[in-house]
This record gives sequence, C-alpha cells and structure tokens, in this order.
Amino acid sequence: MRILTLIDRRSIQRSQRRWMYLGIFWLGAVVTGLVAVLYARLIDYGYDLFLRRTAHAAWLPLIVTPAVAALGVWLTRRWFPGSEGSGIPQVIATLHDVRTLGPRLLTLRILIGKIALSFLAILGGFTIGREGPTIHVGAALMFSLRRFYPARLRSIYGVGLEHKLALAGAAAGLSAAFNAPLAGVVFAIEELTRSFEQRTSGVLITAIIFAGVVSLALQGNYVYFGTIAIDGHFPNLLAAAVVLVGVLTGIAGGVFCWLLLNTPRWMPARLISLRAQRPVAFGAVCGFFIAVIGVASGGHLFGSGYAEARNMLEGHSQLSAAYPLAKMASMVGSYLPGTPGGLFAPSLAIGAGMGNALHMVFGQMQLPMLIALGMVGYLAAVTQSPITAFVIVIEMINGHALVLSLMATALIASQVSKLFAPPLYEALAQRYLRH
Repeated sequence: MRILTLIDRRSIQRSQRRWMYLGIFWLGAVVTGLVAVLYARLIDYGYDLFLRRTAHAAWLPLIVTPAVAALGVWLTRRWFPGSEGSGIPQVIATLHDVRTLGPRLLTLRILIGKIALSFLAILGGFTIGREGPTIHVGAALMFSLRRFYPARLRSIYGVGLEHKLALAGAAAGLSAAFNAPLAGVVFAIEELTRSFEQRTSGVLITAIIFAGVVSLALQGNYVYFGTIAIDGHFPNLLAAAVVLVGVLTGIAGGVFCWLLLNTPRWMPARLISLRAQRPVAFGAVCGFFIAVIGVASGGHLFGSGYAEARNMLEGHSQLSAAYPLAKMASMVGSYLPGTPGGLFAPSLAIGAGMGNALHMVFGQMQLPMLIALGMVGYLAAVTQSPITAFVIVIEMINGHALVLSLMATALIASQVSKLFAPPLYEALAQRYLRH
C-alpha cells in the first residue's frame, strides 16, 4: 500500500509539472497574439498619422524623416542596443546560444524598445514592416516567461526550455502578424532552425495556434493583403513567366542582400567613416535620402508598401515600372542606420511592383497572377526561405490552382539569390554570435 501511495504521488507530481510546463507556454502564446494585434494597430495608427500630416505639407518629410532617423539611432544605441533591424537575426543568434545571448537580446527592455522605436520610425515614413519586430517581440515575451517556472522545473528541463520558449514565441509572432499559423510552423523549421530535426512538437504548434486564434478573434478572418482571385484559365506562357519572374526577383533580392551585407564594398569612404564615428549624423543622412526619394515619388515610397501592393492587386495603382527599384533603394536607406523594422511587407510590395511591371511583357496574363508570382519570388530571394515565402503567399490565394507555379518561382528565386549572397538573416545572426 505504501508503495502504491508513493507511485501515485510521483504520478501526480509529474502531471503537475507537465501542466505547469504547458500552461506557461499557452499563456505566453495568448499574450503574444494580443501584443501582436495591439502592435499592428499601433503601427497602422502611426503611418496614418504620417499620411495625414504630409497630405497638407508634402515637404514635411524633408524635416521630419531625418530628425526621426537621428533620434532613433541615438535611442537605439543609448538605451536599446540589440533592438536594431528586423529582429529575426537576434532570434536566430539566440537559438544558437540561448544561455549567453538570450538575457541580452530577448529581454523586456528590448521588447519595449522594439515596439517604441519601430513606431517612431513609421512616424517618419521609413520603409519598414512590422512582421520581423513581431517575431522578435514574441520571442522576447516568451523567453521572459522562463522566470515563472519554479527553479526545480528549470533544472529539470534545462536549456531546452529556454530554447523552446524563444522558438515558440518567434513562430507565434509570425503566425499572429500574418494571421497564418501554417506559415509560423514552416518559418520555425526553415528559417529559425534551418533543420527538420527540430521541434515540430505539440508545444510549438499549440503556441502558434493559440497566437493565431487570438489574432483571429480580435481582427477577424482577414487575409493580410486581401484575397488574390485567380480563375482557372492559365496562359500558354505561364511557364516562361515563372522562369522570368523567378530569375528577375532572385537577382533583385540577391542584390538587396549583397548591399546590406557588404556595405564597405559599395558605400563611399566618407559615409563609411561617418557611420562609424558619428552614427546619429549618419542616420540623419539616411533619413534625408529616404525623404527626398519619397517626396519625389509622390509619397509612394514611404511606409511598408502595404497600400501600394494592395492597390496593385486590385488594379487601382498607376505606379511606374521604376517603383520596385526605388522602393528597394528606400528600403536599403531605412536599414543602413539600424532602424528597427521588418523586411517582409516591403519585400512583398517590391515583388508586387515587379509583377505589375512585367504585365507589360505578359499582357495576356491575369495581373493578380503575375503579382502573386512577383511577391513570392522576391520574398523568397530576400529570405532564401522559399517554403516560408510560398506558404505566406499561398494563404492569400483564393484557390490552389497556382500552387505549383508559386512553388517553382520561390525555388528559382531563392537559388538565384544564393549566387549573390548567403542567407541574409543567418549572416546577420553570425555577427551577434561573433560579438
């Protein structure tokens, strides 16, 4: 009887530990979804405010954007080091060495700085998205929840607990940002871990679903860029379009990655010196560059490009064929000073612009079809994660007729991009690991 009592007690203790372990994951996922929705609304509010102010004074960005850039660089370096950029490289670096880098790159201070500084940047019209920061915020939020585990549980699960918390938070952040749970799972495997050996565990998938459910409850069953309607008619030149779009977006995305990773090889020596010695002044120069080309474009280069991409999909946009290149230049200018912000939405907008421009070549094809190919191609080229890019875009498609064409475009673009540069996020993550 005493032995049975001891067995029952141990069974109860194991069950309590398990529920404690799962409960904090689930709580973190719900909070991540809530924060992601509130953050999305904050960014939308900030950009609407920017648009309202510039509608009455088109010259205003020439003053505001450089000032915002300088202030953002100063705040980042002074109070929030580690919050710069998209945030995905910090998450990847932490997953490589969670004990050392987690307490430095995934803190509540970084979480607050990421949200505040990206909001400041969008007030200045910077070309940034909110998806990368949401991933960083989700990882930081979940990683911080390790403190709620009793010391005995932390000793049982060890470093694996912290690793799983960061990974689940990052994937849940993407799920909530795009309202795309499947993309969150694929992103965790393909981009964050670069391995299929990893944790497609129930805990990870449940966290992603919980975050997605919260986003769904608060924002409704929306699709990020709206539904792309594709009918069943496929032109004879579809295969040629897939190859051409894949190659062109792969070159463009590869060049973008090369520019970000090799600044000493193309940037003038004077700017390199300014960036190293006076980073705040360098930020102001980048801000002025963004403002000049943004004002010259009639305001179309400011912000993430979400509105422009949506208008192209709906056939309401009159953007020129030069839009993708100009948007890419604005995107490079936004990231050189280390502005906190994501790459996903601007990349999708650039890809949409490339698809829109190629409609002059493939006039008999449906415009939404070309835009979808351009979006998946450029995003796959920048991230070199073709499956993630494909899953994100396919969830925008009404029907699955274009599935194989999107997959082929993503794979071609990703392979072409590798001829120019290594995977961008992984290369940036290595810098955090070295330092």
